[in-house]
This record gives sequence, structure tokens and C-alpha cells, in this order.
Amino acid sequence: MKMVISIVQDDDTFDVVEGITEKGFRVTKLATTGGFLKSGNTTLLVGVEDTKVEEVISIIKNICKKRKEVVASPAPFSGNSDMYVQYPVEVQVGGATIFVLDVDQFIRI
Repeated sequence: MKMVISIVQDDDTFDVVEGITEKGFRVTKLATTGGFLKSGNTTLLVGVEDTKVEEVISIIKNICKKRKEVVASPAPFSGNSDMYVQYPVEVQVGGATIFVLDVDQFIRI
């Protein structure tokens, strides 16, 4: 058994969860925050048999595409913010980060 942990952007969460559950897998959704843009993302936990790992990864890959987004430059953490001018910056967002871990024991109560 494996645990597939995927971190996806909030914009993709609904579609990924729907795609995973439509294929008969169970998924646990955790609201998390990313470090780069300090924006919301979602961590999904899916326990699957070893032979089904690639199917889950394929669902995530088909939905979570990278795209460009324009955001305001981050504000400084200290100093005089009156002298700081924010400007738009184009960044790449989306995609997913996926971890696959071995599971020693699985118990459903």
C-alpha cells in the first residue's frame, strides 16, 4: 500500500478531488498555505494499492497544469512601507508536487 500526498493549487482542488473520487479512490483534503506566494493551496492524501499509484498520479497530472499569473510584488517584511512601490510580476503557478510513501499498516474503523 502507498500514500500519495499531493500539493495542488486551490484553483485545481475541486477538479482533482472530483477526478480521484470518480475513479473510486478515497481522498482526504487539507487546507494548506504555500511559502512562495503565501497563497492557499491544498494537500491531498490518497491511500492506494501499489498497482494504482500511477492511475492517481495520472489524474493529478491531467488536471494540474502550469500557467502564468500576474501578481503584485511581495511587500517588504520590515522597513518603511511608504517608500515601497509594488509592481506586477508574472509568475508561473499551478502544477502539483507529489510524494509517494510506503504505508506499513492501513486500518479502517
